[in-house]
Amino acid sequence: RSHAALAFLEEQDTHLSRQQILEACDASLRRLQTNYLDLYQLHWPERYTPGFGALAYQRCLERVDSVPIEEQVAAMGELIKQGKIRYWGISNENAFGVAKFVMAAEKLQVPLPVSIQNDFCTIDRRFEQDGTAEACSPLNAPPHGISLLAYGPLAGGTLSGKYSTGQDLSSSRHTLFPLFQPRYHAKNAIEFAKQHADIAAKYGITSSQLALAWAAAREYMGSVIIGATTMDQLKENVRGFNVEVPQKCFQEVDELYLQYERPYYNSVGRMGRQEEPDK
Repeated sequence: RSHAALAFLEEQDTHLSRQQILEACDASLRRLQTNYLDLYQLHWPERYTPGFGALAYQRCLERVDSVPIEEQVAAMGELIKQGKIRYWGISNENAFGVAKFVMAAEKLQVPLPVSIQNDFCTIDRRFEQDGTAEACSPLNAPPHGISLLAYGPLAGGTLSGKYSTGQDLSSSRHTLFPLFQPRYHAKNAIEFAKQHADIAAKYGITSSQLALAWAAAREYMGSVIIGATTMDQLKENVRGFNVEVPQKCFQEVDELYLQYERPYYNSVGRMGRQEEPDK
């Protein structure tokens, strides 16, 4: 069904044009039976940009007919003036995209986006390594910066610990929908999750609690998006925001991450070093 849905979407003439943004907002207001939305986000870049797992930017894939970012920003400005939305945000963006949206908003005198919803967890830290966190800083997106709304903080459940404790996985997300976000359940992710659970147990907390507490502790975090199938899972997730995790535990998570990400830096002790501010 996921392939059929994707094929359907690819056949549609959908763009982030002014007209379609305004029409989509009106449709959302009708479905929600409300007069305004607190936060309205652009879900995916209109322009070509490498997707999940892509290794290189390919100029041959650039879309010359992409809707200009200024048109998208202007549409958001219209919705704010009309009182249909209060704030707006972006999603699945990178540092380049953030910078372009900020520049366009400043030029058009439209309020800057307040949020960016990106994939982020202890095993996927691209947001803080590829310049996106820097682009979202209050220094570069004044005055308050752009807050991260992290989705996938448990890597689709892989970091919940259930894959290393012998639980029944017949109804798990990755069993039922193996083609949906398989990046979360790759061999390295599963191996990482097992060691992640060991670190959590060492400090008397669960793997999911560690993953959520770690994400919530990032200084640029606006909110950590959680999902649950059962009430027990929901309670477990909520507890993750109320546990006290020693800094040493977070350091061990960093050390684990370095075993999987850019090992050439890890081997010479460069990556992951703590940079101290000037005194």
